[in-house]
Amino acid sequence: MGILNVTPDSFSDGGEATSLDAAVKKGLQLVADGADILDIGGESTRPGAEPVSLEDELQRVIPAIEALSARTEVPISIDTTKAEVARQAIQAGAVIINDISGLTFDPAMIPVAAETKAGVICMHI
Repeated sequence: MGILNVTPDSFSDGGEATSLDAAVKKGLQLVADGADILDIGGESTRPGAEPVSLEDELQRVIPAIEALSARTEVPISIDTTKAEVARQAIQAGAVIINDISGLTFDPAMIPVAAETKAGVICMHI
């Protein structure tokens, strides 16, 4: 799994993919390097990170998902705890929901996963 953080405060990549062009370039490089899934996240989970609004998270992830799903056959997962982000990400081309809360932060997440028939990765924090 290649991790693509489209957030300025990521602890793993220093916010290097905050523009759409940079995100697409990094995503395609991850695929070229052998990633068999692209995991796209728009909200940092590092300790002390500021929460991101629904609107900001959508503005970060949806363009990247649309652009990358048009350029690669590699499955895309959306790393989010927000059901509406997951729903729109699936509509944009993601096929997997990766929820670090184990589907517990947003009560609508399980229905969204069921309705969209998305794959689910349940994690915990």
